Amino acid sequence: MIGKGCAKRLDAITLAKHYVKKSVNSKLLTLTAAIMMLTGGCAPTDTPVRLVFLGDSITEAGAQPGGYVTLVRHGLEEVYANRPVDVIGAGISGNKVPDLQERLERDVLVHDPTHVVIYIGINDVWHHFEFDHVTGTEPDAYAEGLADLVQTIQGRGAFVWLCTPSVIGEDPGSKAPVNQRLMEYADITRSVAQAAGAELCDLRTAFEQYLATHNASHAYQGILTSDGVHLNEAGNRFVADFMLEQIREELSQ
Repeated sequence: MIGKGCAKRLDAITLAKHYVKKSVNSKLLTLTAAIMMLTGGCAPTDTPVRLVFLGDSITEAGAQPGGYVTLVRHGLEEVYANRPVDVIGAGISGNKVPDLQERLERDVLVHDPTHVVIYIGINDVWHHFEFDHVTGTEPDAYAEGLADLVQTIQGRGAFVWLCTPSVIGEDPGSKAPVNQRLMEYADITRSVAQAAGAELCDLRTAFEQYLATHNASHAYQGILTSDGVHLNEAGNRFVADFMLEQIREELSQ
């Protein structure tokens, strides 16, 4: 994907080849200048990247072998082999937005991140319906908490992606109250991202579009999740690929 300011990449490559060939003997072009031209005028960078994934059990499992966090790490290491890239998983099972607020400093900001992905919202909804010993997060507290997380992280100089919660059951068109509530919370996430200036990572929409063509039977689970919520192998790859596209675009700026 071509980053901003690199729209004339192909013309620059052609031009660079001409001048590099012409200047072999005269050495009029430095190596750095040649590389800048070959990359479409975008200066290469070795600026270290420290990317933290903040979330719940989906992210906790995602940091394990084969998980989406691990797959993102591998993908970035392939693309940026000569650039220091540190990817950190900070997911804890059962967490909701207030939990992330409480542990933000010790689990995220302590790492001095350059970029943070926030993937949260499932338990904030699910705990209203499925569990007796816990409760979900009310809409106002959810919105205020997300905004606080984004603004605090941005205040420390890090770039933030805010993800919409994905699914509770793999039939996105279900009229079940838990699914309808999750759609409302996804809308809240979109609004907070826009208002706070965070980059939206719209996993909910991505899941809806994929499942519309890959779940004709309206199954509750088994396509991208193992239980309607937690990612299976295909789901981890799906999320990793979706996130990598956005992350690579940002890191190319």
